[in-house]
Amino acid sequence: MSLDRLYRFVQFEYAWPLGPADGRYLLREHAGEDAHHVLVVASWATTTTRRARRWGKEPEPLQVPAETGLGRATLVDSATVDDETAGLWLDAAAGPRAAETVDEALRWLNFVLRAHRAAAADAYVREVRRSTANAVRVGYGSGDLVADGKFAAAYELPEEARKRGRAADTMGALERLAAVLSGTEEIGVAEELVLRARLDLDSGRPREAALQARVALEALLASGYGAAGELSEHRRPVGDAANAALHGKLSPELSEAVATAVEDMRKVLRRTG
Repeated sequence: MSLDRLYRFVQFEYAWPLGPADGRYLLREHAGEDAHHVLVVASWATTTTRRARRWGKEPEPLQVPAETGLGRATLVDSATVDDETAGLWLDAAAGPRAAETVDEALRWLNFVLRAHRAAAADAYVREVRRSTANAVRVGYGSGDLVADGKFAAAYELPEEARKRGRAADTMGALERLAAVLSGTEEIGVAEELVLRARLDLDSGRPREAALQARVALEALLASGYGAAGELSEHRRPVGDAANAALHGKLSPELSEAVATAVEDMRKVLRRTG
C-alpha cells in the first residue's frame, strides 16, 4: 500500500479481543487470485483497576469496574480509488446504504472469525454483529493510515443505526428469562439448534444451516411441536437439503426451503415460548 493511493474501509470496534492475532490478513475467493480485501486486526489486552487482596484484611469496596479489552477490525478494499471516487463512495455509504455496506463487511469479518474458530479448534470464538459494536466506521485513507486504523475521512454509524435489527420484544425476552431463572420454564433442546440455523443463514452458510435445521426440526417434532402438520411438512424438503449439503452446494430452491423451515420453526417457538 503506498501513501498516494486511497483505500476504502469499514471498521468495527468491540469491547473484547476478537480472536485472531494482531496483523493483516489477505482475503481471496480462490487460491492464486488477487486479494479482494485486507483485514487488519488490532487488540488491546484487558486491564484492571482492582487491587490485589491481602489476606487477613477486609477488601476495599470497588468504586469502579474492571476495564475491558478492545478489539478492532478494519476491512480494507484492495482496490485503490482517487479522491473524487472515494468521496462519492463515502457519501453513498453514509446515506441509506450505510447498513448494507456495513453488513457486507460484517459478513467477511465473520468469515474470518469462523475460519479462526476452526483453525484454533476454539469453540468459544464468537461471531459478531453491528448492534454489539462500540463503534462502526465507514471511510477511506492512504494505505499507511488505514493499516494503522486511522483515516483521511470517515462516517461513524449512529447508535440507532447500529442497534437496528435487534429483537424488538425486549419485555417478552425479559419475562421469558425470568421464567427460566425461576425454574418455571425450561429452554428446549431445539431452541438453540434453531438459533444456530438462523445464524448460519444470516452468515451465508446454507449448507451448515440445512444440516442444523434438520436436527432442529426433528427435535421440535419429537417434543410435540407441529403435531398438526405445521412443521412436519418441512421434513422432506429439509431432509433433501441436508442430504445435498453433505455433498456440495445447495440449489436456490433447497436453500429457500431451509430458510422457510427455519422461519416457521422460529414462529412456533415464539408462540409457545
